[in-house]
Amino acid sequence: MKIGIIGSGDVGKKLGDGFVDLGNSVKIGTRDPGKLKEWVAKSTDRASAGSFFDAAKFGDVIVIATSWSGIQNAVEMAGKENMAGKVVIDVTNPLDFSTMPPRLAVGHIDSGGEILQRLLPSARVVKAFNIVDNPHMYKPNFSEGQPTMFICGNDDSAKKVVTDILTAFGWESIDIGGIEGSRLLEPLAMLWIAYYFRTNTGNHAFKLLRK
Repeated sequence: MKIGIIGSGDVGKKLGDGFVDLGNSVKIGTRDPGKLKEWVAKSTDRASAGSFFDAAKFGDVIVIATSWSGIQNAVEMAGKENMAGKVVIDVTNPLDFSTMPPRLAVGHIDSGGEILQRLLPSARVVKAFNIVDNPHMYKPNFSEGQPTMFICGNDDSAKKVVTDILTAFGWESIDIGGIEGSRLLEPLAMLWIAYYFRTNTGNHAFKLLRK
């Protein structure tokens, strides 16, 4: 499978590492492809870098891993036509860093996931990977068991693709419904962030327990 990742920060690179390790071809899109020379060099010949447009055109599946403040510009640079009909995994959280700890910039009656789906009306957006720190996104290893990744999106076949990806990445996944479920998952990310700031550690994840 070919994966296009929009965003070259730690999240984009960590997910890229995971996809490459599983045998996929990955192109990370960035405003400055030169800064990914080291990442490309340490990966196999299945890893490459290019512009946002290059990555969006390349991928069968697209991952949006930009900052919230840059997401609209990144989508425009990537070209909405390059993502039409494709599965788009929304890893972002709409965070406002004007105060610390950060707070949600969108909530209650809207969400970042819904905004991205409106920006990409022809894409099949699925919110995932937004409730954990990037070191644990691929092959999480917690002594208390396999963690849970909650997902949402409007297209069932797209969610099946993302569920299969999460399984390969080492996660249990639970579908909570349409993309409006991002109104729940983005505040859940804030719960993760609040605990991070209280404990100064990112070594935690969520798990749904059943009886």
